[in-house]
Amino acid sequence: MIENTCCFFGHRTINDTDDLRTKITEAVERLITDENVDTFLFGSKSQFDSVCLKLVSEIKEKYPHIKRVYVRAEYRHISEKYKNYLLESYEDTYYPEKITNSGRASYIERNCEMIDKSCYCVVYYDELNIPMTRKSGTKIALDYAIKKCKKIIRVL
Repeated sequence: MIENTCCFFGHRTINDTDDLRTKITEAVERLITDENVDTFLFGSKSQFDSVCLKLVSEIKEKYPHIKRVYVRAEYRHISEKYKNYLLESYEDTYYPEKITNSGRASYIERNCEMIDKSCYCVVYYDELNIPMTRKSGTKIALDYAIKKCKKIIRVL
């Protein structure tokens, strides 16, 4: 899955502009056409994830072979009804076994899973927008991606 896979991670709230959407769209199209990326991994809980899912879904109309995969940080076991609901927006979904019993760290562990399974990471990280009362999950994920020598595309 690694060579042709890209994940997304970024802040919960972002400055959602036309310029940002253009940068994301151009980055995704380049990954598809120049790097043969065909699988895109998504988390949840952030405005950045939602914007990226919307844009990749639009791009999928032009490149129908690409896959959108939702990597769950919650709900190890899901009902058929919920799975069918998710498959309206994604081609697949899974829960990484290694995050079982992660508790509050499940989102961080999930992001590490997505990074481990990807060659490319599209990242929205704004040093001016980091939380002051806790560690930034996006910063933790970015540091992890750098440590794992992933190809990082920063959009801001």
